[in-house]
Amino acid sequence: MEVMRNVNGKLLRCGYTTGACAAAAAKAAGIMLICGSPVRQVSIGTPKGIDLTFDVLDARITAGCANCAVRKDSGDDPDVTDGILVYAQVEKRVQGIVIDGGAGVGRVTKPGLDQPVGEAAINSVPREMIMKGLIKTAEQHGYEGGFAVVISIPGGEELAKRTFNPRLGIEGGISIIGTTGIVEPMSHQAMADTVRLELRQLSAAGVNDVLLTPGNFGEAFARESLGLSTENHVKCSNFIGVAIDAAVELGFSRILLVGHIGKLVKLGIGVTNTHSSFGDGRMETLLACAATGGAELSLLQGITQSVTTDAALTLIYEAGLLKETMAELEKRIGFCLQRRVPEGVTIGFLCFTTAQPMKGILTKSANADELMEIWGIRK
Repeated sequence: MEVMRNVNGKLLRCGYTTGACAAAAAKAAGIMLICGSPVRQVSIGTPKGIDLTFDVLDARITAGCANCAVRKDSGDDPDVTDGILVYAQVEKRVQGIVIDGGAGVGRVTKPGLDQPVGEAAINSVPREMIMKGLIKTAEQHGYEGGFAVVISIPGGEELAKRTFNPRLGIEGGISIIGTTGIVEPMSHQAMADTVRLELRQLSAAGVNDVLLTPGNFGEAFARESLGLSTENHVKCSNFIGVAIDAAVELGFSRILLVGHIGKLVKLGIGVTNTHSSFGDGRMETLLACAATGGAELSLLQGITQSVTTDAALTLIYEAGLLKETMAELEKRIGFCLQRRVPEGVTIGFLCFTTAQPMKGILTKSANADELMEIWGIRK
């Protein structure tokens, strides 16, 4: 089943994440392992709530083992993984489900990523999708044992050289990722235009206040952790500056930005398009904020060597300087946002992390509580 999206009047085809492909291949291999016969197609559910059906390729069954692949389709917004084969090898075990990466799947070598050091770079949501598919398969076929799953991608090691994986500390292959199972077909221009269109629609409906979130994490945190209504909400993706400018032009009087530290930290050096291709500066910003907060040289060196903001924050937290560092970051983000809006427009922000032990709100603007009351947020 093809999933389509209307983007600025043009019908575009969605793609599927590597995580969805891995889950589909694993489910098909699990069915073959239990039933002893090849499978031509397999269907899976996704966190997006959309069921997907994949053709099953290169199906092989040997003694106690089943292998097969599905082809990755990136839709009308292709990336380096478009067309690759994602393989799953599934074997029986006494109980439980064990998931690992084989050839072409990266291995985590630095802390701060979704998976611990030493684990295959198969992120949490794809792992959950794989497990759910196999559990359902076992229940449907009366199988009470467990599974050992190995996901592999031929050519993945070479493909990874064209991604950010080596820089992030993922070696030997690509990552199995995705939070929804679906790849939305959006070019930079199309996404920016969509953000403007959604703001224009709210303005036309007489709305004066808008909540902005960069993505799924921000929206989920605002709704689930803060109790916020997302009725007057626009997901601005990486286009924070575009969204603010458009909101100002359309006459919005109050703007609240809620986002993960990994995105909002870039505002600390004035980067308002947070896509990696437009610049980074995350560690440099945290380093400067920590230095202002009194960090010693050893901590600053640790920050520069971190591959994610959460990894750097953990070091800052352990040094007892999180409060001081976030106070400086609040000033920098506030300066960036305030210079973007004219007098008479109120703008505030709230920055959070989902990583332990800092999980929750890290810093917020002085007017955030007032804005949250407007949106009816439970503080």
